[in-house]
Amino acid sequence: MTVTLPAPARLDDRTVVITGASSGIGRAAAVALSGLGATVAVVGRNAERTRRVADEVGGRAYLADFTDLAAVRSLGEQLLADHPRIHVLANNAGGLMPERGTTGDGFETTLQSNHLAAFLLTSILLPRLTETAQDVPPGAVRIVQTSSAGNLMGRVDLDDLDSSRGPWLGGMRAYGTSKLANVLFTRELARRLRGTAVDAFAFHPGFVASSFGGGGPVVSLAKNLAISTEQGAEPLVRLAAAASVPAPSGNYFDRLKAPGRVASQAGDRELSRGLWERSAAMVGVPAA
Repeated sequence: MTVTLPAPARLDDRTVVITGASSGIGRAAAVALSGLGATVAVVGRNAERTRRVADEVGGRAYLADFTDLAAVRSLGEQLLADHPRIHVLANNAGGLMPERGTTGDGFETTLQSNHLAAFLLTSILLPRLTETAQDVPPGAVRIVQTSSAGNLMGRVDLDDLDSSRGPWLGGMRAYGTSKLANVLFTRELARRLRGTAVDAFAFHPGFVASSFGGGGPVVSLAKNLAISTEQGAEPLVRLAAAASVPAPSGNYFDRLKAPGRVASQAGDRELSRGLWERSAAMVGVPAA
């Protein structure tokens, strides 16, 4: 059965962390959620843009480059120090890398930016999220992952998470794999969160008219078909602010509807467990 996300409710006295919030749908979501009363922690890489958005929404700016896992750890520690309660973590940062690259941590840039950094940040903040869930209605604390319909072109190979085999294809193959990893991560996270009253969801925002993906020929060609950043942010806003989500934790929304279409590997529980364990080892956190 297909369900539709309801309209957002007020978020007074709620704290929302949004990564990738200095531009695009992250910024649009920060503006919308602050308008609903939320305290928004604005996480971005560009100092000037991040501080500008934080000033716009009356929140605090946090600077972190997700190609540096040490920076992600520092970000997590600062968020814990500043926020005694966190109600929503929106893992929205990421991108498409037209050229193959490796981070200083030794991982392919797309994988780290789109999956590993969010995995690490979630691991750091998870105890605070579960603590917060004890004092609010069940399901009010949520982890939201910005994925993509690009997951349909992804294939997760635990022995080649860095996409070192095969053609680069302008980054689209690695991007699709990272977006499928987002879905697998969300589903495994939901299973591990059973009994905690914390829910996890992933969503496809639609093709958005933003700076995402740079100026590659495929992206540039499709710009005329794109929706606005405000429209693209709507699923994130509703997943963060709806009084209740009419779908079980672990679901993937195609914009406002669930269940959305996902690659066949998304239903492989052994693969999702294996990805979790491999990701934990890569970023240096316990797998349990």
